[in-house]
Amino acid sequence: MQSMRTGRRLGVLLATSVVALAAAGSAFAHAHISPAVATTEDQLYTLVVPTESDTASTTQIELTPPEGFSVEAFREVPGWKREVQSTGEGEDTVITKVTWTGNTGPEETTFLDFFGSGDSAKTYAFDVRQTYSDGKVSDWSGPEGSDEPAPTVKLESSLGGGGGGSKTLEIVALALAAIALVVAVFALVGKSGRRSVA
Repeated sequence: MQSMRTGRRLGVLLATSVVALAAAGSAFAHAHISPAVATTEDQLYTLVVPTESDTASTTQIELTPPEGFSVEAFREVPGWKREVQSTGEGEDTVITKVTWTGNTGPEETTFLDFFGSGDSAKTYAFDVRQTYSDGKVSDWSGPEGSDEPAPTVKLESSLGGGGGGSKTLEIVALALAAIALVVAVFALVGKSGRRSVA
């Protein structure tokens, strides 16, 4: 049973890598969080928000974590300021919303890093609100398949299988997924000839 679950996880990871590589030119044309599959333990995540306009800039990005997912800390992003809303004090502090303000030009992409963890193994959906310099607002909070789907992260209690071979294969699959993400990002950069990392 364990090996069957491991095989299914491996299949999903490999399929995701292949699809991402095949569709690199049009991949990630919406806000998303990477990695999309992780363990429940604290780790680094990246919120990726493309500016889907050829005339307006992205000037503000708001992230609202779902219940059960804790945002712990952040990495500074040059050119972007951060404001955090929270409840509680000390170790009981819970971050309820993060607002970044800055400027990412037309057809460019913003990358915002944060550390977080989940309290259980399940899929978490984040609300992301993107504001443009022309006043347009994109609310990335819809269901999968909608025009503005919410970024999601699937957390598992462990990404390890049962035997060393299975673990090695899963590591390879994760590496392929990471490579696919890099290829997709560079494809987006090369497509317009003027996109850059914020």
